[in-house]
Amino acid sequence: MAEIVESIEGFGLSKGKKHKGSLSKVGIIGCGTMGQEITLEVSKNGIDVVFIDLDERKIRESLEAMEQVLDNMINRWGLTESEKRGILQRIKGSLDYSDISDCDLIIEAINTKKLGTSKEARQDVFKKVESVVRPDAVICSNTATLMISDLAMVLQHPDRALGLHFLNPVDSTNIVEVVKGFQTSDDAYDFVIKFAGMLRKKVIRVNESPGNIHTRMVCPYINEACNILMEGVASVRDIDITMKQASGNQFGPFEMADRIGLDKLLRWMNNLYEEFGELKYKPSPIIKRLVRANHLGQMTDIGFYKYENGKATEQTVTCAEINN
Repeated sequence: MAEIVESIEGFGLSKGKKHKGSLSKVGIIGCGTMGQEITLEVSKNGIDVVFIDLDERKIRESLEAMEQVLDNMINRWGLTESEKRGILQRIKGSLDYSDISDCDLIIEAINTKKLGTSKEARQDVFKKVESVVRPDAVICSNTATLMISDLAMVLQHPDRALGLHFLNPVDSTNIVEVVKGFQTSDDAYDFVIKFAGMLRKKVIRVNESPGNIHTRMVCPYINEACNILMEGVASVRDIDITMKQASGNQFGPFEMADRIGLDKLLRWMNNLYEEFGELKYKPSPIIKRLVRANHLGQMTDIGFYKYENGKATEQTVTCAEINN
């Protein structure tokens, strides 16, 4: 019997690397819009953050964007200058993966522009992270539509990997979706639950499935709004107004799409359509057209709406334009 137990434990299915228990430093891989939001949320809660990005320009732009977010909070009396300084002092940008070697938890949040799935790019990040961090460090992915087990398969210690999906906007959405992979250890899982608690987030425990809860619901929702628009039933703005008033949501489907980023939304839909083969996930032609034109939403100041200083000024897509 003892031999059987030892054999099972050898596969890492019943025990994992025991974490030292403390959490004082977090690494973020990729500091695009979502990476920036996660970085700020972690730092605002008193935890040091190191984010890794591709070049000095991206690092500088990310730091400037995060500072602007904090300035906007100051202007709304939601933050003081001293609090802003404290938050920024806890954040460091780097090109060198070795700078995350002493982090207790790593969150992969890359936003690749390549067509198709980002599985291989995320697996590459996982391998680079594991090559520099401690054996007890926990490695997470913010992926919405890929299976964490598929990403963890490239690790020497796949029991340390989890899905940790933050919902946009991170600062005002008080939940995170936490996903155990096939080999995720209880110790790693409990550590991430503790981390979410430090951020004052309610944990939604999700069984491993592409799209989790939020993304699988959002994609058909936005697709159906596009169908209504293409049929000439109502305008972009009126569809958004109706859904906000009727459902109590903060954003309508087109506002939500622009906030997510239409290129990211397109990848979500393609991944879910490939996984499930259901038409409700097949990307609307409108979304494809906007992405081809590089009208990606708020990040490019134009999507379903035009934006000035982050605020929607006018709708850009009409039924007549779509059908011409």
